[in-house]
Amino acid sequence: MAETVRVVRRMTRYHWPDVQLNVWLIIFLVASSTVLGIHAAFMAQQTQLGIGIPWYFPYWVATGALGVLFVILIIYLTATRQLIPGLVMLGSFILFVLWLTGLIKTSIELWGPVGSVNDNCVRYVQNQVFRGQSINTLAWLEQNDICQCWKAVFSFELVGTVFLLWMMIMAYQVYMDTFD
Repeated sequence: MAETVRVVRRMTRYHWPDVQLNVWLIIFLVASSTVLGIHAAFMAQQTQLGIGIPWYFPYWVATGALGVLFVILIIYLTATRQLIPGLVMLGSFILFVLWLTGLIKTSIELWGPVGSVNDNCVRYVQNQVFRGQSINTLAWLEQNDICQCWKAVFSFELVGTVFLLWMMIMAYQVYMDTFD
C-alpha cells in the first residue's frame, strides 16, 4: 500500500525597505566601481613607469570587482523576490572584512609615517606649483591628479566599509522584521 504524504511548504517573505536598499545599492556600486577603477589606473601607471605593483593594488581591483558582483547579485535576487537576509549578511560580512583590511593598508600608505603618499604629495606637489604652458606644468598636473586619486580612493573605501556595516545591520533588521 502506498501512503500519501502531503508536504506543506511555507515561503517566508522578507520585507526590505525599498528606499534604503536602493540608496545602499547605488552608493555601494559607485564606491566599488571607483575603487576598482582608481586602483586599475594605479596599476597601469606603475606598469608604464616600469616599477613593481604593490600587492594592495590588485587586491583592491579584485575586492572592487567582488563588490560590483555583489550588487548585481542583490539586484537579481531582489528582482526575482528571492533576496534573503542570511545571504546578504554573509556576503556583507565577507566584503566588510576585505574592505576593512584594504582600508587599513590604504590609510597606512596614505597617512603613515614620513615618506607616506600624503607626505610626498605635500612636499613635491602642493609646495611646488607650476603654471603656464610647459612640460613641467603637465607633469605637475599628473602628479596632482595622482595625489587627489589617493584621497578619493581612501574616501570611497571608507564609505564602502561603513555601508557594508550598514547593510549587515539592515539585513538583521529585515530578518527580525523590525521594519514597519
